[in-house]
Amino acid sequence: MAFAREVAWVTGASSGLGAAMARELAQDGAKLILSGRNRDALDEVAQDCGDDVLVLPFEAADYAAAEAAAATAWDWAAARSGGIDLLINNAGISQRSVALETAFPVYERIVAVDLLAPIALTQAVLPHMAARGKGRLGFVSSIAGKVGSPMRTAYSAAKFGLIGYADALRVEVTGLGLSVHTISPGSVRTNVSRNALTADGSVRGVSDKAIDNGLEPQAIAREIIDAIAAGQRDIIAAVGFEKEIGELRRTPEALMDRMADLFQAGYAAKMKEGA
Repeated sequence: MAFAREVAWVTGASSGLGAAMARELAQDGAKLILSGRNRDALDEVAQDCGDDVLVLPFEAADYAAAEAAAATAWDWAAARSGGIDLLINNAGISQRSVALETAFPVYERIVAVDLLAPIALTQAVLPHMAARGKGRLGFVSSIAGKVGSPMRTAYSAAKFGLIGYADALRVEVTGLGLSVHTISPGSVRTNVSRNALTADGSVRGVSDKAIDNGLEPQAIAREIIDAIAAGQRDIIAAVGFEKEIGELRRTPEALMDRMADLFQAGYAAKMKEGA
């Protein structure tokens, strides 16, 4: 198994897709670091993930806390496998409101959690992974990060941005022994809609039909973990029309390779020189 005896760190691991991915990784023999806001919920998930688990709660948008958590996580992982082998940035919050009625602080909150938080955590871990010359970085976006979705303008903006960051990062770190994976799930049966923010920033509190009829988290988690293990870089984890959308907007493998080749050939150095 690809992750046996490796250390995997999953954020947003207290429920839903994050908890499901943590359990699947544990079944593959990985040692887990679990993060989220709810310590009690993380402890419950940890009970299903073996004996060697670090529960590391913090608020995703508290970037100083994220940096401190990264230092703790790396030290814990280094004592077990040499470092963090896989980081899955999964923590996030969704939205259910039309732009015309949505207060700007809603945009600030969703971008802070869904875009800046995973960037902050990745930037804290990245130098350690690069120095080690080994590591996988996973970014959970959404089909709504491939095609703009109504009532999700903030969410789509953040998730589009996350894919952009990940794609650019992949170009830079391919030659360092690191791999970057974007993950775009469709509708998954979780609390994502119930926990979504409304126009005034309040929590919605109810789910919707698309989510209630969505894919089982455990099945989609297995698909994602297998795809990362297989080296897939743009992972579309959806069915039906949502899968069609994702496939239409998939980043071509040849383009990823060409961009990485350009970077390795000195593109960045030439840009600095003004060429």
